[in-house]
Amino acid sequence: MKPFENPFHTGEQQAQNRAGAIDVAKQVAGFIRPFMPDQHRAFYEQLPFIVLAGADAQGRRWATLVEGPDGFVKTPDAKTLAVETHPATADPLADTLTKGGAVGVLGIELETRRRNRLSGIARKNGSGFAIDIQQSWGNCPQYIHPRNWRRRPIDHKDNALYSKQLDEDQIARIRAADTLFLGTGQTLRPEQRSSGFDASHRGGAPGFVKVVNDRHLAIPDYPGNNFFNTIGNLLLDPRIGLVFVDFESGGLLHISGTASIDWTPTDNKDAAAQRLINVTIDAVVDRPNALSLRWTRDNDGLQNLILEQKVKEAEDITSFYFVPENKSDLTSFKAGQFLPVELEVPGQRHLQQRSYSLSGSPNSPQYRLTIKREPHGLVSPFVHDTLRVGDRIRAYPPAGDFTLPPTDAPLVLASVGVGLTPLLSMLHEMASTDDARPVWFVHGARNGAKHALATEVRELLESRSNLFSHICYSQPRSQDISQIDYDSSGRITSDLLIGLSPQPNSRFMLCGPASFVSTLKQGLEKAGIPEEHIRYETFGPLKEEA
Repeated sequence: MKPFENPFHTGEQQAQNRAGAIDVAKQVAGFIRPFMPDQHRAFYEQLPFIVLAGADAQGRRWATLVEGPDGFVKTPDAKTLAVETHPATADPLADTLTKGGAVGVLGIELETRRRNRLSGIARKNGSGFAIDIQQSWGNCPQYIHPRNWRRRPIDHKDNALYSKQLDEDQIARIRAADTLFLGTGQTLRPEQRSSGFDASHRGGAPGFVKVVNDRHLAIPDYPGNNFFNTIGNLLLDPRIGLVFVDFESGGLLHISGTASIDWTPTDNKDAAAQRLINVTIDAVVDRPNALSLRWTRDNDGLQNLILEQKVKEAEDITSFYFVPENKSDLTSFKAGQFLPVELEVPGQRHLQQRSYSLSGSPNSPQYRLTIKREPHGLVSPFVHDTLRVGDRIRAYPPAGDFTLPPTDAPLVLASVGVGLTPLLSMLHEMASTDDARPVWFVHGARNGAKHALATEVRELLESRSNLFSHICYSQPRSQDISQIDYDSSGRITSDLLIGLSPQPNSRFMLCGPASFVSTLKQGLEKAGIPEEHIRYETFGPLKEEA
């Protein structure tokens, strides 16, 4: 048997252990691969820009944005990202990208909040550069502010201002920023795929980055996927690069320096931040008018919603039904999409942004969000304990691409816990159409008390002869056994899913904690299921409930 290869380097492992994120590697190894899945390849090829991280000839770390015309990013194969543009000479990573060097890449779509990351080695390639990929993985859409983009012709004069500290105008821009891109890296073990650079995103309310003085910044570190790519790199090499984007003018403010991690900040006023990254600035490159791209906040679609109904579905799981305050029609959504919301949480200076899957029918006159109360969370306890019928929240239009595949192949919808929410919406859609393909709704819960929306699922299954279900309880109670509310004891396995739908063209939709999705995904692929036949979405804690 092939020995397990940890996809994380020692710095990332140290950060995970210190934060209490144990066994992350085994739980998510299936998401970190030495190639781009087809979904990622298609995603990169339609982007108008990418974010890159690397080092210059002096070893200073930088982060930057590189843009190009439609289709300027190509993926000739699953291990190569080709960029058909030449970076501007004032870009601090221009030489690295065209003369060769380790780089990290972030592909991010601000209008839909999707993002993917990869690392590799850059080399000159035709009129641009290419990156030979070492690792590729996806990310959740937390803390990303939706924005729409357009192009504006500009005269690239490659103007740049250089300094060793921030001036008053630059400080003002940072204090107004709600988005930041970071670049970090370590190359202590170049033979390992985990060695190299990482480009990442940070977002928050305007002013979330604190300007201590003209040479010091403090960046909050919010809960994420527990990979700790950025902090893990900094534990091994404290050099860091930052770039702030002026979304209205296309300007880029690059900063290079060194960082330290404050694991227990005592003066932090942001309750959602678990750590602080303190940055000492060594060099600043200010590039006004660097990009032809312009972005606007997607406030046109922002609307007030009224909580019309609140229904307890299971222990710690409640459904919230919302309607527009102005009595207008809801913005339509596809089954499987999520709703980005903004909430005023008492004691918090800024609006809290979250994204929750829509669990109801796309034909419903209401938005239904089915939310689990996380005892150590900030927003879900407020929603469960404080939000009342008649209260208002603000929401952006539904978004997300975790939707039903455009095929008539048999479909398996597999979830655990509150991961059933987008899949239940898909089941509603399948029950409301004439689609005759076989559909299996497979769900796992600890027991009947933790099993949400079971009656609704049964009613949908009874409405169509091509809809089936299999329910697994990992710890059934005595009353569950007597009532026979489930089909098998234990956890959902890849063998179970394949046994239910053994047709070679079956499609599998997976949703739940990362460990659940990763285990099933690896099992399906090992059994010969093509990668393009598996779609997934992860959320919440890494581990599945016991």
